[in-house]
Formats: sequence, structure tokens, C-alpha cells
Amino acid sequence: MRAKKLAAVFTVATTLGATGALASSHREAPFITKSPKVDATDLYMFRSYETGRADFVTLIANYIPFQEPYGGPNFFTMDPEALYEIHIDNDGNGQEDLTFQFRFTNTLANANKGAALTIGTGDQAKSVPVPLFNVGPITTADQSNLNVQESFTLKVVRGNRRTGTAKDVTNAAGGSATFRKPTDYIGTKSLGDAAAYEAYAREHVYSVNIPDCATPGKVFVGQRKESFAVNLGPVFDLVNAPASVITDPTKRDAVPNPLAKNSVTTLALEVPITCLQAGTQTVIGGWTTASVRQARAINPNPTFAKPSRDGGAWQQVSRLGMPLVNEIVIGLPDKDKFNASQPKDDAQFATYVTNPTLPALLEALFGTKAPTVFPRTDLVAAFLTGVPNVNANGSTAEMQRLNMALPATPKASQNNLGAAGCFVNGKLDTSLSSCDPAGFPNGRRPGDDVVDVELRVAMGYLFENDTQAPSRNIPFHDAVLQDASQFDAVFPYLKTPSAGANGNGT
Repeated sequence: MRAKKLAAVFTVATTLGATGALASSHREAPFITKSPKVDATDLYMFRSYETGRADFVTLIANYIPFQEPYGGPNFFTMDPEALYEIHIDNDGNGQEDLTFQFRFTNTLANANKGAALTIGTGDQAKSVPVPLFNVGPITTADQSNLNVQESFTLKVVRGNRRTGTAKDVTNAAGGSATFRKPTDYIGTKSLGDAAAYEAYAREHVYSVNIPDCATPGKVFVGQRKESFAVNLGPVFDLVNAPASVITDPTKRDAVPNPLAKNSVTTLALEVPITCLQAGTQTVIGGWTTASVRQARAINPNPTFAKPSRDGGAWQQVSRLGMPLVNEIVIGLPDKDKFNASQPKDDAQFATYVTNPTLPALLEALFGTKAPTVFPRTDLVAAFLTGVPNVNANGSTAEMQRLNMALPATPKASQNNLGAAGCFVNGKLDTSLSSCDPAGFPNGRRPGDDVVDVELRVAMGYLFENDTQAPSRNIPFHDAVLQDASQFDAVFPYLKTPSAGANGNGT
């Protein structure tokens, strides 16, 4: 029975992997490049592997790509005019049953007048607002020097995201429905060394009461070290890397991660499994979206709080479930359409799955033969419906699926190829020490190297027939390694961001 489940899990990994590859969802569609504050970069959904948290699922949605450490003077606040959401389908209809909604508020000090200094003397003295985020050092005990206070609210909506029943998630300590967000890592003079900043950031990990859930969960929103690893420049220069490197498994870590000094803004939740599960269905589907108002008028007399006037219904502009889909799979004419769509309508994108272009591009670039089976009906089953008996939940939709009944693997034992570590030459072997069914695509953990997995399966790793997939046994990779050792073992798992100044940049 375990072998059957592992085989099915790996089918999801290989077939869904064949539709993606090479880069995460950073600037993945033309329109979203105009609005980086609502650009989702990565989604993670996994059984919590922190000690003592086995009965929880961690949901992580990252936003705002390519945050350079020296991003001042305004840094990377979230958009107060946007709606950020993490959706859960727990009954298999391809539609959200639970939605966690984040809204942000950015407030200047002194009742939105901002911190000021008295400049001049006598009759010439004037109180002048300062141009900076902070006017002195910030500590966990004293944050009074912050000029911009960032906060957020969190609601859980049961049913349709717009018409369902919405209730506030509240702080388990005191009952407040408003949470503080730590300011970005401005630099070591403002926020201390990495250890000091991490202590400050962790003051913003909250135990929360989720309505209609008996057990408290956790929430954290704040800047974190970029969690994705990819050989970014060469990838988009027609995979400008020697074939002798990207096919040699001993060179999986040949290149430092070009994104290593970048940061993202993380929305992290830890939710009890019992709050996510519906009846006996243990499989959930998840995706994150960001929406803005349909109408925006530029304020001719802008203020800090109101640079524009926004109104109308919410319009979704960003969407992310499985990694890499819109980045590489969806054709350029439909990228913005995909970002505005809902999983229940994904049959409209089926051609990109049945006849994927990535393998053909790799064949043209490297001469490594792509699979010859069309249409890719195996991809349709896994990409849009899930796999029976493992993570199929009855829906026909692209989303990240997690079988919450499968136990977590401790950090030290995780295989960064996920379920691929359970196979050799297309055959399941559960006796392998590398066998780790808890990884991608049974959800996704931060340390899962989805780029390497997806490159390999794109070229036919699942097939046993060399005629149908001549390159199936070539161990493709991008020469940038990702694994669990690069992440923490406790919530929110992602590492301390790089300091904007005078830090070591790691």
C-alpha cells in the first residue's frame, strides 16, 4: 500500500514538473511587472516539521520579488490598497472553501504627520518632516524611532472569498485584530546585527485564535531572505550553460545562488490540520492571489496615505499555486489571463499541458531528445486533477495539493529532490535511503529543489521506455543547489534577510 501511494505521489512530481521549470514566479507576466508589490513569487504548503508541531500545516506566500538589501529610503512595504489571500480547497470542487485575507496599513508617526526635526532658531525655526523610515535605532523593546509603522489585519472567510462569512483572526495574547509587521532590515546601525534583527523580527510571530478552530495557530508577516534558488541569468539567456555542467550530478552546487542577497516579503501561517480538513478528506489544494480595485485615479493632491483614489470591485492580478507554471508553461499571450483566472476554470489552459513547449526548447538548445508522446495525457491527470488515492481531491484545477495524512520528514532527513528520491530508472524503490514522500509535489517545502526535479521530468524521467523519452535518465540541473540546510527548522522557516547596510549580505 505504501509503495502504491509513493508511486502516485511521484507521478504528481514528475508530471507536474514537466510543465514547469527553471525559475520561480518572479515577474512572470507582462502586467504584473508594473505592480511588484502584488507579485507573488513562491508558495509553500507542507506538514510542519518543527518539533512538537506535527499536527499543523504551514502556509507561506512570498511577495515582492528582487528586493535588494539597499532598497531605501522607502524599502518594501506592502500595498495598503491591495488584498492578499491564501485560498484552500478542502472539498474537491476547485473553489476556495477557506480564504485567509491580509490587508495592510502603513501609518506615519505623529498621527500621519511624520517624524519631524526643528530646523533653524528663533523666528526662523520650523518643524520639518524627515525623509527617512526611522530617526534612530530600533530594538525589540523600543520601536519609537520608527517613522513608518506597518500593520495588518487577517480574516478567515468560509465559503466564497467575496460572499462567504468573514471573521477576524485575533491575537491569542490580548485579543487584538491588528498585528504589527517588522520593518525591513534597513541596516546594522538601525536594527543591529543579524541576530538582533532576527530577535526583533521574531517578536512579530503571533499565536492567533482562528475563528471556529479549537487550537491556536501562528502568523508572521515580514521580510525574509529570498527562499528560491536558480541560476537566473543563464536560464533566461537560452539556458546559457555548458551541457557538460548541467548534466553532471556532481556539479549541482557549482554556482552560488544569484538571488542569495535578495529578500522577499513573507506571509506565513501555521494552521491546525483539523481546521483545514473537511470530513474525512485529507487532501487540500492551495493557491495565493493578490487583488486590487478595478479603478484607480491618481490623486492630484497626493498625501502619504492617499496617493491615489481606488474603487470598484476587487480584480485579481496575481495567482500562484504550483511553482513555475506561469513563468514557463503558459504562453506569453495568456500569462496575464492566467493571473486573473481561478483554478476551477483551468481547462482553458489544457493545451499548454498536453503539448508543453519546454522539452522542445531544451531539445533545440542542447540536442537532448524530448519525449515523443502527445498528447501528454499523463500530465493532464496530474496537472489538473491530481492522482487518485494520494492527492486527488476531485477537482479539475491547477493548485498545489497536500495530503495532510502523510507525515512530515524532519529537516535533517529531507531529500531535496522530494519524492524523486524514491525512484531509480523510473522504478519505485521504497528501500532507498533517499526516499522522502513528504516533499514536492505533495505540497512544497522550502528546501525542495523544484528546478532540478522539473528539469529532469520535463525530459521524461517518469518514462521507462527510451524510445518515448530518450533523455529520461539524464540528471539535468541548473548548477544552483537548494536544500533544507539553507532554512530554519522552526516557523516561519525562512532565514533572516540581508542587511541593507554594513551586514555580511548572507
